[in-house]
Formats: sequence, C-alpha cells, structure tokens
Amino acid sequence: MQNPRGEGRPWGGRLRQAADQAALRFGASIAFDRALARYDLRVSAAHARMLRRAGIVSAEDAAAIAAGLEEIRGEIESGRFPYDEALEDIHMNVEARLRQKIGAAAGRLHSGRSRNDQVATDLALYLRDGCAAARRGIAELRGVLLARASEHMDTVLPGYTHLQRAQPVRLAHHWLAFERMLARDSARFADAARRLRHSPLGAGALAGSTLPLDRDFAARELGFEAPSANSMDSVASRDCALEFLAHAAICMVHLSRLAEELVLWSSSEFGFVELADSHATGSSLMPQKKNPDVPELVRGKSGRAIGNLVALLTTMKGLPLAYNRDMQEDKEPLFDSARTLGDSLSVMASALDSLQVNAQRMAAAAADPLLLATDLVEALVREGVPFREAHAAVGRLVAHCLEAGLDLLRLDRAALQNFHPAFPADAGVLLNLERALESRAMPGATARSSVSAALKAAESELAADAATIADVDADAAESDARGESA
Repeated sequence: MQNPRGEGRPWGGRLRQAADQAALRFGASIAFDRALARYDLRVSAAHARMLRRAGIVSAEDAAAIAAGLEEIRGEIESGRFPYDEALEDIHMNVEARLRQKIGAAAGRLHSGRSRNDQVATDLALYLRDGCAAARRGIAELRGVLLARASEHMDTVLPGYTHLQRAQPVRLAHHWLAFERMLARDSARFADAARRLRHSPLGAGALAGSTLPLDRDFAARELGFEAPSANSMDSVASRDCALEFLAHAAICMVHLSRLAEELVLWSSSEFGFVELADSHATGSSLMPQKKNPDVPELVRGKSGRAIGNLVALLTTMKGLPLAYNRDMQEDKEPLFDSARTLGDSLSVMASALDSLQVNAQRMAAAAADPLLLATDLVEALVREGVPFREAHAAVGRLVAHCLEAGLDLLRLDRAALQNFHPAFPADAGVLLNLERALESRAMPGATARSSVSAALKAAESELAADAATIADVDADAAESDARGESA
C-alpha cells in the first residue's frame, strides 16, 4: 500500500509503505537502548552547541534545543518520559519528543549527524563510565581481600594442585593470589578506557559532512581529547565494546574461580569457611541444609559474560564496512555484562567480608606431613643429589609410608637412608611446618616476610588505583556538569 507521507516510519521520505508491525517490533531497540538516554542527551546538547558555534543553527534555535533537551532529561530521570516503540530507538524517541516541545527547530538538531556516529559516541561515553564502574567494583573486592589477608597472616591451609593437597601456604597468600588477578582486571579496564579518548561525533553515516562542523569543539565538550581519525572506522568498529566484554569475561572467570573455592570450602568435606546466613539459602525440603547460593550464582553468571563476548565477536566477524544494522546487537550483551559484573563484584565483596574462617580445620588439613615431601627432596638436593634422583627416592619413600600406614615424621635417619644414603638427619629434624613456610622467603612466596611485603605493596597499589579512579570520576562529573550548564 502506497504511503506518500511515510507514516509509521521515523523519517518518511524515501519509504512509501507503512512499516510492517512485526518488522517494526523486530527492529526496535528502545526496550534496551534507553540505557543510553543520558549519554544521548549529552551528545545532542554538545552537537547543538557546536552547530550554533559553526553558524549552522541560530542562537535562538540552539537555545530552544538546549532547553528542550533539559526538559527531556528531567522526564527521563523522573520516569515520566513517554517511550514509543514505533520510533525504534532512544535517538528518535528523544528527537520526536523534542519536536513536540519546541516545534520545527528540533529538526535542525540532526544537521551533519547520523545515527551511526551518534550511537558510536553514546557508546563511547557509556563504555568510559562502564570501565570506571568496573574498576570501582574491583577496588571494593580487592580491599576486602586485603583486609582478610591481613587478618589471616598466620592461618595455614593446604595449597592445592589438581584439587589434591600439595604444599602448605598461608591463607593470606591465598587471598592475595585472587587480589593479584583482580588488580590485572582493573588494569585492563583502565587500559581500555585509554582507547576511548577520541570522539566519533562528526563522522556522519560514514564519510563526514559537507557542513562546517567543528569536531574538535564537540569532542572537547564531551570530555574527549580529540575527534576520531577515520570516519569509516568511527562508525564501523565495536572493538572497544569487545574489549569491555573480554575484560568483563576474564574478571567474571576470576570471580567464578573464587566462588568455586567458597562453594568447596563451605562444604562439610572441607569445612574451611562458613558463609554468613545473609549470603546463603536453606532447602525447600531438607531443613539441615545451608546452601552457598551466592557464590554458585556468581559462578553460573560467568557463563553469561563469556557468552556475551562470543555473541558480539560472532556478530562482527563478517561485516563489511561501514555500519550494518547487525551492530544493533552490541547493546544487549554489553549492558548485560556491565550489570552482571557490577552485581557479582558487589555481592562477592560482601560475601567474603562476612564469612567465618575455620582456622583450626585448615590447620588440621595442613598438618598432613606428606605436604612436606618436596622439602625432603630439596634436603637431598642440598646434599648434592641430582633433583630427579632425589625426587624418585622421596617418591618411593612416600609410597612406602602410604602402603605401610607410617607417619613420615616419625621415620629416623636410618629408615630414610633405606631410600637414599644422603639423607642427613631424622625426618622430624628435616621437616617442620613453620620452617617449611618460612624457608620460602623469596619474593612472591609464602613466608611471612614475603606475604607481608606483598600485602603492603598491594595496599599501596590499591590506594594509588583508588586515587586514579577518583580523578576519573571527578573528570566525568566535571564533563557532565559542563554539558548540563552550557
């Protein structure tokens, strides 16, 4: 059916048929891209100021546009904004509402601009804030880990490989291992933010504009360092979103590993920790149960973050330049990963902060003398025995103790020398838990001095990170305030 006015379309003109309602619903993104509303208003306000500065829009129209956008901002913040699915996305919803408020002057706002560079700029601002939010959440969890490490400097437990008891370590050393993972996560988000310093605004659909746009001015107004260098790349790329999703997925994997340990450690078989009642649930059938649902959910949600990364990588892998509507599929996984990561960081911080550690149960598990078998190997190495020869001898010794039900620590020198003549003393002399810990005094190891030094260094690093995050937040607040007051 012919439709000369393009009814049912956000912008008539070329299209003469009314939009198919199923196709309209299929293509609409307003249900989720309203998350970009505050950024879209900032971008539009900065663009309007640039148009006025360039003489493309009169001062009167620019003032009307600014006032109208401010009214819309109030409606969105108060929940009164009338979102319309027929207008497809947040950009056209804002423009249509602006037209209702100020009339024909609203039609000048889109001069020199495409939805392509508009959404790319919105996303860059969103990602900039998302990186800062992720770093804040990571800093909170790192702080809890450092506090718990300081509290449990002298709590000893088995370290594990292959989920088998391996060697004794300090619980502080164990907590610090996760803190180091999270420190790298924070650095990744900080690094990603450095690639969000250039503004896509002014790239247009793909080739820029014949209008005398001042891209440098618009970039500065939005807190960017400069305009982006290539108009096609500006609208065709989503690698910054992919970076965010990758970093979120890696961080969620780290959280999942921490969550898995809390699940294991809170089991009756381990009994190393007990989650606070506030971070556990009961059973609908079995009244004795206390289930570690919070860490289990974090562990499960890591799959969402991984899937979101794979989804956008798959979307982008075969797209020709420049913009393609497939790229609308970037937003839902991005918003979901940002929300999932933020929630997971927060709930893990509170779960760790409130759990109880059973230091006695950990110490009992670490008292297994076989955890010190490697120390016997190294005692032979100090006597000049080649490592492989020493390893084989102690391996035979361990097998003998297990088969005969013997306590390794009770073997005298003569018994040890049945397995290698170079053993210099009784096992009870050669093996001691505290000495085993304190002998590992090199940087990064589990001696008290090494762990204390690592803790102090991590605390200093976190304080520096917190100051950097505060500076980023202050810059963002200043940029927001400049945009709202201009």
